Order: sequence, then structure tokens, then C-alpha cells
Amino acid sequence: MKRILITGALGQIGTELTLKLREIYRGDFVIATDIRKNDSEAAQNGPFEILDVTSLNSIIEIAKKYKVDTIIHLAALLSAKAEASPLNAWNLNMGGLLNALETAREMNAQFFTPSSIGAFGPTTPKTLTPQDTVMRPATMYGVNKVAGELLCDYYHRKYAVDTRGLRFPGLISYIAPPGGGTTDYAVEIFYEAINSRNYTCYIKEGTYMDMMYMPDALNALIDLMEADSSRLTHRNSFNVTAMSFAPEQLALEIRKHIPDFEITYKVDPIRQMIADSWPNSIDASAAEAEWGFKIEYDLAKMTVDMIQKLLRKGNKKG
Repeated sequence: MKRILITGALGQIGTELTLKLREIYRGDFVIATDIRKNDSEAAQNGPFEILDVTSLNSIIEIAKKYKVDTIIHLAALLSAKAEASPLNAWNLNMGGLLNALETAREMNAQFFTPSSIGAFGPTTPKTLTPQDTVMRPATMYGVNKVAGELLCDYYHRKYAVDTRGLRFPGLISYIAPPGGGTTDYAVEIFYEAINSRNYTCYIKEGTYMDMMYMPDALNALIDLMEADSSRLTHRNSFNVTAMSFAPEQLALEIRKHIPDFEITYKVDPIRQMIADSWPNSIDASAAEAEWGFKIEYDLAKMTVDMIQKLLRKGNKKG
């Protein structure tokens, strides 16, 4: 039976992942941690600990307390927030990752941390970006992700830690609110479409970015963690994707269900710069070949599900 420690468990990925893992494994064997506690189900329906991941002793203490054999490290500053505060991003994203890896080494635990399409940069091929390619990101977040992939590779090679990771695209969810990422418009737009029938987008028309609906992202993470280790070549950097679209295409899909919805644009230069440095579309064939990556939701199916779930939820953010 797995005993799983999740850092950043109250963020966009962690909120849903914690609940899903508690359904799959024994609920009291999935330990959620975050820098603060809230009233979410993830924080209330199972073990929860306050944790600052920049403290190595704190992570090790909690890991030993619960005798964990799996660590899923999600605590991080996302792209837009990281670019606004690069020193804080480095200290949290890299310092926290190093501490989590050291804990995994001490506990002989399996380890997962997400990478991102942010690891790519302006000189990376933008269409069907290959699994192995030029990686010279133009943002602090991207630098953190490239360094993180390499650090996880190092811990696997040097200390035989079973490290694994996915290069997530933008993630779209109806449960957790956006957390300061460049692709957050693809979540915000649904709330505004339902509540006000109008959305002002900070990304300009024609800007393609890869996206994935959260259920597919969670399944990919779990499938990778359950995969046979001997089959994995790209352990910490698998390209994954489900769809690629520009804001006006998402708006058009939403309009099929909310006909009077309108989109306008007021471009945020920082987030537009970040978006322009990322790929238009991703090649996920390595993930398909090495551990059977697959998706369920395309743009049309995701849009229907998002609108239905938000209407049922009551349209409130978060």
C-alpha cells in the first residue's frame, strides 16, 4: 500500500489530485501538505500538515512521521508570479525541489514533480515540439523547470531515486482557481462566460498554446507513477498534451453553448511575452510509446464538461 506525501496540495493540481488519490488508495495514507490550510475538502477529509518546503528538516520530519514511500512535489510559484518575483521563484522552486529530493533519497521514496512547456524557449521548434530539443527558456519559471528536470535526472543517476515527471501544458479545471500561470485565461474565460457573458483576455488573438483538462492530467500523472520503471527513458521530462488552441477558438467553442458570449482583448505584455516563447503544439509520442499516455478530452468535450460542472457548482471561482 502506498503512503503518499503531497506538497503544494492545495494548489490547482494538488486540490484534485489529493482527492483522487484518496479514492484510489487508503485516505489516511495520502498526506496533504501546504504552506497554509483552508476549508477545502483536500485539507479537511484526510491527514493534513502545514509545511514550508524551503525547510528540509520539516519535510523529512513529516515524511518520517507518516513513513511515506512516495513523494509528489507540487509546491512552486507559477510562470507569471515567478516572472514578477524571480528571486522568490528560485528560492521556492529550486530550494523546495532540492529539499523534496533529499527527503526522497533519505526515505528511499518514489518521486514525482511536474515540469512544464515553460521549459521550452524562443529557439525551440514551435510546431509539434519534439521530446528532445533545444531548451533555452526566457523566463525564471522556465529556467527553474529545465534545472529541475536535470536535478531529478541527477538524483536518479547518482542516488537511484525513482524520479518521474511530466511537462504539463496549461491545465484547465473547474475545481481549483488559477494560480498565477500564463495559461490561466483558459480557466477564467469559462467563469466570465457564465457570469457576465464577456471576457477581456490578456493574451492576444492567434496565440496558440497547448492545454489539457485536469482529469486527463491527473490520469497521466498516476499512469506514469504506476508504469514499469524499466520502460522509462525520459523519466523526468515527458511531453504531454491534449489540445492546442488560440483564445478566439476557445471563445468560439464556448459560444456554441452560450451564444451571446463576447471576448475582447487587453494584452498583458509580460504574460504575452511568456506565451510567445512557448510552443504552439507538442509531440507526445515518447509518452505514448514508453508508458501508454492517452487522453479522453478534446476541446469540444472539455468545453461541454466545464460549463456543465460550473453551472452545477454555482459559478463561483474556487
